[in-house]
Amino acid sequence: MATIGFASSLKTLIKAAKTVMVVAPAALFGKASKLPPLLGKKNDELLAELARELKPGDLGSAATTLTGREPRSLAIGLLPDTLSRYNAPSRAECVRRVVGQVARGKGKLGIILVLDDPEHLLPQAIAIARCFPQFSGKSQPAEARRVQILAVDREGQPIKPPARTASTMSAVRDSAELVDMPPSDLNPDGLSARARALLEPLASQGVTIEEIIGDDLIAKGLGGIHAVGRCALAPPRMLLARYEPRKASGRHIALVGKGVSYDTGGLHLKPRGGMEGMKGDMGGAAAVLGAFRVLVQADCPHALTLVLCIAENAIGPAAYKPDDILTMHSGKTVEINNTDAEGRLLLADGVSWAARVLEVDTIFDAATLTGAQMVATGLLHAVIVSNDAELETHLIASGKRSGDLVHPLPFAPELYRAEFSSVVADMCNSVHNRNNAQAACAAQFIYNHLEGTDVKWAHVDLAGPSFPKDRGTGFGVALLAQAVLDL
Repeated sequence: MATIGFASSLKTLIKAAKTVMVVAPAALFGKASKLPPLLGKKNDELLAELARELKPGDLGSAATTLTGREPRSLAIGLLPDTLSRYNAPSRAECVRRVVGQVARGKGKLGIILVLDDPEHLLPQAIAIARCFPQFSGKSQPAEARRVQILAVDREGQPIKPPARTASTMSAVRDSAELVDMPPSDLNPDGLSARARALLEPLASQGVTIEEIIGDDLIAKGLGGIHAVGRCALAPPRMLLARYEPRKASGRHIALVGKGVSYDTGGLHLKPRGGMEGMKGDMGGAAAVLGAFRVLVQADCPHALTLVLCIAENAIGPAAYKPDDILTMHSGKTVEINNTDAEGRLLLADGVSWAARVLEVDTIFDAATLTGAQMVATGLLHAVIVSNDAELETHLIASGKRSGDLVHPLPFAPELYRAEFSSVVADMCNSVHNRNNAQAACAAQFIYNHLEGTDVKWAHVDLAGPSFPKDRGTGFGVALLAQAVLDL
């Protein structure tokens, strides 16, 4: 597993480095080179020569060459100079792509980031962290690599990382590791144990943990979580972690995460090809867990409660069934017309608990909720839906600052509520018309269980960005931490 840290100077970065990579906007390598002196005359000339052979394209490009001296190899990451208004100004995704091309080498890697704006350091550092996943199930894992980062401005002066940079990078990698773990190792018991292990070091900052497990969920009115997970070998549960700041702002914010440790689809069983990858269906829980850790370590001024809704959607004689009617924590009844629309049942109980029992003023929920999210906004932008226009705008800005991009879908209860109509219960759990804004409707189902409260709520569907191909990304950690700190 790679170790990632920050160098205090160019000298420290270069010392013992096998490869040094310079990542910078293409404009700095133009005919009239504006790149600051970095690696000595010969190496700087070699960088310029590499740059002349490259075009950044839309998403950046990279090249590597041997030097015949120290460092042994030199790499360049060329970032595009222009980007759309829907991209992050930091070009974080471009950084991930160019660094990823040298990430698999051996020996110490030094990375120099030449920044337009010091605020770009955090998202670019997170992008680098994503290139070095922690989990490996191989019998002979790759050799551990030491990675050091140094950020400089256009004059070559070092830029000090923001205080929470290291903790955010660590939390992103930890959350990605949870998504990568095999489901038999990370069943509800395992996910709970890992969450506790990550939270326990925060006890010195006043964080307390409790769990509601198994049939105790029914006693607390949490019928959705219980139904989804009651058939699995490991019982479902709600894990709650509470943080009270020393100097409280008076606000109380809940971070609610969908933690389906594995999703078979239930009795509406997923087909082959549809079930593989469902170990990542707890990406929302991983995101809010990581964000909570970052916020506590940053001495967040708001009271925080982490709400992890954890279950395995298994099959067997005790599984919840199509045509069942569940009574949710909100008191509303739900007719089951799709056992594969289980995550919203967990979140509905979670947000209702946060609003009615914890009496929070603001709720952020995160989930790998719908495949429709990827159709709507793709693999790099998460969907957001909010009942508050200012909170929606705030999340968009937080996405651009953190590099975890989001895009809003309509919040329109009067247009979508009818999709869940039922003749025998208050609602069904899945839409009647799958072509009618599925991702927005899924969020609407969650909000149905907040009606009657005055809580501000924002939903993040990160199905694509959390697990875009074959590795977890830790998406959502930086987004939610940024959003809460900026409130």
